[in-house]
Amino acid sequence: MKIHEYQAKEILRRFGVPVQPGKIATTASEAESIAAGFGGPVVVKAQVYVGGRGKAGGVKLAQTPAEAREVAGRILGMDIKGLTVEKVLVTPALNIKEEYYLGVILDRASRTPVVLVSAAGGIDIEEVAAKTPEKIIRFPIDLRWGLLPMDARQLLARAGVPSVVVARGGAILSQLARAFVESDATLAEINPLALTPDGQVIAADAKIIIDDNALPRQKEYASWAEPEEANPLEYEAKAEGLTYVKLDGDVGVIGNGAGLVMTTLDMVARAGGKPANFLDIGGGAKAEVMKKALLFVAHDPQVKGILVNIFGGITRGDEVARGIIMAQEELPKGMPIVARLSGTGEAEGRALLANAGLTWGADMRDACQKIVAEIAAKGN
Repeated sequence: MKIHEYQAKEILRRFGVPVQPGKIATTASEAESIAAGFGGPVVVKAQVYVGGRGKAGGVKLAQTPAEAREVAGRILGMDIKGLTVEKVLVTPALNIKEEYYLGVILDRASRTPVVLVSAAGGIDIEEVAAKTPEKIIRFPIDLRWGLLPMDARQLLARAGVPSVVVARGGAILSQLARAFVESDATLAEINPLALTPDGQVIAADAKIIIDDNALPRQKEYASWAEPEEANPLEYEAKAEGLTYVKLDGDVGVIGNGAGLVMTTLDMVARAGGKPANFLDIGGGAKAEVMKKALLFVAHDPQVKGILVNIFGGITRGDEVARGIIMAQEELPKGMPIVARLSGTGEAEGRALLANAGLTWGADMRDACQKIVAEIAAKGN
């Protein structure tokens, strides 16, 4: 479960992490009043469950309360990656000398929390990992002891941060790791951890994701859930009875069986594409279910083409093909669709697709390559 920045900061505050004060506003006039109370320049920050708020114009500096009202009025109601901004965090502006990254993730391969530390803060850690992976220090946490302050300081020193950050940040990193474990998180990060000119070390931003399976015992955090705001498409999919997860790419992916869909996502990436979603239609899906799944995936404005990957058992390839054909009149004009059908009803399904002038892949790799190529050829 995703939570907002102000809620993540509240969790960290409870564990002793120094964070900026801040208050939530849902109207421009509230933002003005909060800014007046702080008595100096403030930052007005959109509270939505996605990253990249600053690049999207959702984070603005305001020198006066009147300016805070003006920028809050512009940010409230904004669309950021499909989410509407309904609240903003107003916090005193921080004079930042340097920025660093601290994080804890759940490494599913080793089944243990892993600490990530980097002197390259203030930007997406994925970008750092892709371009300069040597700048990220990794350390697994022994759950018997947690992350000891001594180990935390050593990690910071290895990352090459200044001595004042090593001295003060060690406790912060240990507390972040403790917050991760005790809140049943799958991710907890401070980005950036800020060093001010007067030597303060403070969490300027925070992000925490709570494990859904832990919500029955994390009742307070569960009460913070805003399912419609978290991702409107996922919320709508749940209401429609679809197993759907929104991703960041432009290749819509539909398959039957979680394992097959996950493999398809990997194969799309290997072909040079970026998956836009995970959608599992399950076993035994009829043509109407296939049609509904296609129309739902196409509803995402980021989707530029759709890959259907079906291994026929109780799901028949000819039923899937009929669903694809039925959906054509209601799909966006010119949207590429490539299907890979294997197993029960495979030959019949391929014949139906061929007669309808639709593309199919000889195998999964071929289908992934074809949909990525068709999207690239359209240039959108």
